Amino acid sequence: MDTTHVPGAAATDEELRRLNAIVVAEHPRFLAELERLCNIDCGSYSPRGVNEVGAWVAGEFRRLGARVEVRPDPEGRLGDTVIGTFEGTPGAGPRILLIGHMDTVFPDGTVAERPFRITNGVAYGPGVTDMKGGLLAGLHALHALRVLGGGRWDALPFERITYVANPDEEIGSPSSTPHIREVAAATDATFVLECARANGDVVSSRKGIADIRLTIHGRAAHAGVEPEKGRNAIVAGARLVERVQALNGHWPGVTANVGVFHSGTRPNVIPDLATLEIDVRGVSRTELEAAVTTIRDIIREPDVPDVTIDFEQIAGWLPMEKLERSSRLADTVIALAARLGFSTMDVGTGGASDANTTSGMGVPSIDGLGPIGGRDHSPDEYLEVGSIVPRTTLLAALLLAIGRDPVVAAWRAEADGPATPASGSA
Repeated sequence: MDTTHVPGAAATDEELRRLNAIVVAEHPRFLAELERLCNIDCGSYSPRGVNEVGAWVAGEFRRLGARVEVRPDPEGRLGDTVIGTFEGTPGAGPRILLIGHMDTVFPDGTVAERPFRITNGVAYGPGVTDMKGGLLAGLHALHALRVLGGGRWDALPFERITYVANPDEEIGSPSSTPHIREVAAATDATFVLECARANGDVVSSRKGIADIRLTIHGRAAHAGVEPEKGRNAIVAGARLVERVQALNGHWPGVTANVGVFHSGTRPNVIPDLATLEIDVRGVSRTELEAAVTTIRDIIREPDVPDVTIDFEQIAGWLPMEKLERSSRLADTVIALAARLGFSTMDVGTGGASDANTTSGMGVPSIDGLGPIGGRDHSPDEYLEVGSIVPRTTLLAALLLAIGRDPVVAAWRAEADGPATPASGSA
């Protein structure tokens, strides 16, 4: 049997041992870097902090032999997107994209309140798992591969590896998405470095999201003197909330949540304005679009006469549907993990990431390849220190195995494209 066609078989046992030894040797450095990055306030709207992280990442890219581009936010509100390109030999193997984000959800001052610490083998701190751990895992996996290749990228089985470190994932990647799409359009496989699930699983599918704002226009009036002349925007909004919430369960895998409701100035004034912000999620593009279309239909017929409602989609991500070719990548992850002495599976999850963008373009994509962690976006966010070495070794081995996989190498030459969903995927 030609074992090179078996997912994960293209990396030898000796190479796995060597990769693991390199990662182990760098483990103290990893922890020091994790502390450094977590102790920088770098919320999405804190460009100074994000760019401090970005400058450090750019330096690491250069140290590892990359060509580095720093692309500022066109509007100057957010941090820079940092792109490192590691050039191999043209035609020597696939083109691979890694994505890790540098921003967090936390405001300035968070680091002073709860700086990085390690307690009983668990690391805590702002962004420790979302996603400083994954950002570093990508860098350390590349270091291990470079050492394996004798310090030469052209000795490794890639045409190129591009690593996009983006500044704004936590707010939907508005500045970095064009750069991600540009690189992904010429990519054979994408690996996103969000943390592994709490049980160690990686991610092969994610729900798509539509963030919607509805603005309700009523008519103001004195609530005591002439209430009949008013058109109460709160009443219209409340009824709209009920209709939107009733969409839950209408399609398999679709959720709808009204999370924000603003209206009113004084109790003796019938309010003429209200805004609702809605989170709609769906497993498939068809179901997500159906839910959004239904909300558009609902607002055309408000339950309060003479009220109008404006619709605005303020952000959106296509679902990360499990593509047929993504199954090949997932099988390789699972096989390599078993050879490294632990188990993982590929699962679906409700949160979105930059993998939604690449998968939505038809690029085979796997997410959740960082160390194990959880409680993202909370003061209790954590990372399991003991998962750093095995998960970083797994990532390095995955890159090596995919680089040598003849099935992956043949994808670019095939005319049918990579966008076919796997049967039964969710």
